[in-house]
Amino acid sequence: AAADPVSMVPGSLERESWCNEHMLHERLDIIEEKVIKTVEHLESEVKSLLNMISETTLNIPTVPGTPLTDVFDGQY
Repeated sequence: AAADPVSMVPGSLERESWCNEHMLHERLDIIEEKVIKTVEHLESEVKSLLNMISETTLNIPTVPGTPLTDVFDGQY
């Protein structure tokens, strides 16, 4: 530290702390953006899958008198 002239300047610790905090906030912003994009992508995928399941179950011919199976009831 004695050989580093910047560390001897008054207020340099405050600047370093501000710089570290600024870098941390930038990284958190990047992570937040990635999380939001991932959630949006997953929501889109889930909606697509639910639509495919719904369309598939509507096209299954049923024999009269056969009880309908709810694929979303958690038993299967």
